Amino acid sequence: MSKVPPIILNNGVEMPQLGFGVWQVPDAEAEGAVATALQAGYRSIDTAAIYGNEEGTGRAVAASGIPREDLFITTKVWNRDHGYDATLRAFDQSLARLGLDHVDLYLIHWPTPARDRYVDTYKAFEKLYADGRVRAIGVSNFLPEHLERLIGETSVVPAVNQIELHPHLQQHAAREYHAEQGIATEAYSPLGSGKGILEIPAIVAIAQKHNRTPAQVVLRWHLQLGNVVIPKSVTPARIAENIDVFDFSLDAEDLAAISALNEDRRVGSDPAKFNAA
Repeated sequence: MSKVPPIILNNGVEMPQLGFGVWQVPDAEAEGAVATALQAGYRSIDTAAIYGNEEGTGRAVAASGIPREDLFITTKVWNRDHGYDATLRAFDQSLARLGLDHVDLYLIHWPTPARDRYVDTYKAFEKLYADGRVRAIGVSNFLPEHLERLIGETSVVPAVNQIELHPHLQQHAAREYHAEQGIATEAYSPLGSGKGILEIPAIVAIAQKHNRTPAQVVLRWHLQLGNVVIPKSVTPARIAENIDVFDFSLDAEDLAAISALNEDRRVGSDPAKFNAA
């Protein structure tokens, strides 16, 4: 049984608040990593067409024996497949690689504003949603300006915006805008990059105070902010550690100390400028 509580998306669908990400996990390793995560209690798995590991993810899901209705599978359309017809074709291809008859959440991976096709792409998402092939639709790496245009020109408010978010990039303005619009904030790279954030003295001190690891403290901070969070690891011990964050709480002093760490510093690309194919 999973011990991860759900959040309720704006269309009433339940999504586990903590999931397992497989970015940069080769397809040959994805099956084992996802299998380990499912055994540890994860029920939400986040992949993407560009990751090249939808097939391995799908094999692990198929072999798990877990009822499909107990799983929450996310994938994403890549930049070169923007546009209405191209998006529908890309979705069919992702579904085939995953070996599923539907996905729970489909995201536009990047807005790629230079292409200026994300509205047409999202209209294809609306068709997939209306046809029952996806349970919820959303976006990733969208800035408030992109979301505002999307909401103004389409009829389904995105359920989720998956963005880079960690103690050095706390995304206050984005989270506030999401809350106003009823969009769930999902944090990728939740622990930052490398060991930097996990070695910050304030984080280490909070971890010692609660007899937890720095990673567990940061993940707990995300959860208490209300973020959905998708840590990734291929190490079984860390996979287990990252989901063991539901039996302690950070206090107001802890939260204030982490809040003070914001530097508005990205690890990844700037969504206003990223237009790679």
